[in-house]
Amino acid sequence: MSSQSSIPWFDDFVGVAYRYYDLRMNVVPLFTDRKKSASIWHDIIHWWVDPSVKIRFLEIADKYWFILGADSQKPETNLSFFKELPKSENYTRFKKGHGGEAYLRLGVYTKKILNDVKKDALCGCGHEAQDHDEGDYDACLYNKCDCKKFSSFQINLLKKKKIIIDIKFL
Repeated sequence: MSSQSSIPWFDDFVGVAYRYYDLRMNVVPLFTDRKKSASIWHDIIHWWVDPSVKIRFLEIADKYWFILGADSQKPETNLSFFKELPKSENYTRFKKGHGGEAYLRLGVYTKKILNDVKKDALCGCGHEAQDHDEGDYDACLYNKCDCKKFSSFQINLLKKKKIIIDIKFL
């Protein structure tokens, strides 16, 4: 990042998802609005110089700071991203298996209610949508389950990606 200008920090995103089933693992900052994520890619990340893209993970107890930035061909519109997040299984899996490189992609996080999903979609309680009562505020039908309302989510990834080769855990 340039020492001549101050690069603004940006934390208006939901969190970070990790995907494992590509040639390289994926790091995916998540947004709730598709237009906003596409605009951030087009206006900011598209202009990043690939070898300069850096991700840092600063671990503190059971949380970590996600920090992402790069040099830009358009420094006047550049941003760096940061967010404090709880450690998760997915974060730990990425940490162990990234192999020194990953794809950077953006994603759109959408909450789903019972009427928005197929019958085999899983609720936050671990039971399928078909195991929730459509007439009783979508409560789970399992006796031993405390779930009072079906809750799920969907993540859609944007197609564009950049390769990150500078990943460090501090």
